[in-house]
Amino acid sequence: MHIRTLISRELYGKSSFALLRLRAKTFATGTNALNVTDLHPLCGIRILDLTRIVAGPYCTMILADMGAEVIKIERPYAGGDESRKWGPPFLKGTADSTYFLASNRNKKSACIDLKKGKNIIYDLVRKCDVLVENYVPGKLNEMDLGYDQLKVINPQLIYCSITGYGSLGPYAKRPGYDVIAASMGGLLHITGERDGPPSKVGVAVTDVATGLYAHGAILAALLQRARTKKGQKIDVNLLSTQVSMLINAASNYLNAGLEAERWGTAHSSIVPYQSFKTANGYLTLGAGSDQQFKELCNLLKIEHIAENIKFKTNKDRVKNRQELVQQLEQIFIKDTSQNWMTLFANSSFPVGPVNSLKELFEDQHIQSIDLVKCLPHPTAGSIKVVGPPVVFSEAKNDARTAPPLLAQHTEEILSSLLGYNKQEISDLKSKKIIE
Repeated sequence: MHIRTLISRELYGKSSFALLRLRAKTFATGTNALNVTDLHPLCGIRILDLTRIVAGPYCTMILADMGAEVIKIERPYAGGDESRKWGPPFLKGTADSTYFLASNRNKKSACIDLKKGKNIIYDLVRKCDVLVENYVPGKLNEMDLGYDQLKVINPQLIYCSITGYGSLGPYAKRPGYDVIAASMGGLLHITGERDGPPSKVGVAVTDVATGLYAHGAILAALLQRARTKKGQKIDVNLLSTQVSMLINAASNYLNAGLEAERWGTAHSSIVPYQSFKTANGYLTLGAGSDQQFKELCNLLKIEHIAENIKFKTNKDRVKNRQELVQQLEQIFIKDTSQNWMTLFANSSFPVGPVNSLKELFEDQHIQSIDLVKCLPHPTAGSIKVVGPPVVFSEAKNDARTAPPLLAQHTEEILSSLLGYNKQEISDLKSKKIIE
């Protein structure tokens, strides 16, 4: 059963199930919603998105992919979401960076000054199921837009705060960015070559993981609201998310006192499990069991290595890591990644080339599953996005519309959703409360 069905039936009764369906039809006044149907799990759920940059927008994009109406509130006359300016590269024919495109599809953009236009925000809160924000703790309270103020307006509101360090503790008031959380949270310490300096991951994985945690928490809160008929506040933060991502490295330290080290692409507890240089690139493989290691050796025609007492078990291979890895390095450098992949085509152990982005998006598997989507754009003609990685058997989860232009839907939202008339909207514009 869809979340909207649970919410509708529990909060309003079975006889009023049409209420949320009516909301979904009301939502369909703009192009963003015309492609949302009953097959989308979150059809009829409305989200007020006060987030910027990555973690928050990534969270709300996932919810939008599943059919939620996401109203993205941006700063008027100040460029909106900061990530719109995070370029080059910029999208041809626009002032928006391609960075911004990555986390903002399926949304509507409305530019509203939070201080001077808080009454508009109050009107929107009355119409929304969820509010997501990523301001420094206390900032929205100062504007009378904190959870305690808004729950009076809408007691069923789910209010999700995404911050750097949470609402408690000595760091609570600090601003948070992905690389800082990754630094303080141990990820940089364990990332990089053995004898090299700490390294950051190539994309903002802490931001992305925080967005994923937040989206899951919001879905859980919607389900709980169906039972309790009450909203609640959710706190998600970058640092706690990063610490939770340390998984076995954290467990090793907490339970065995083992300090983590940098291993490059290698694994601290499994050998071989890393990238090897080939004649034209790199190849990554992992022998997760003794049987897989034996199979690897057979394919490489070095059966004697598998029988060597120094390499017979994984424990032995970890102990004699350097000697074994050096022998494998001397073998893999002699041929191309493509030829090695052909040799290993039917192997039971995991293996894959280290792809450039060009190689990735030209890969036959990526192309066959239609992961990259082409969406029409109002000024650029069309754009490409990486679509949702999750596929439902009985529901839709899709990229439908391109990220919005700045303020593209301000008037539509104020008139169609809130019922403001032309004069009221004109007055708000003249006072620079909206754009």
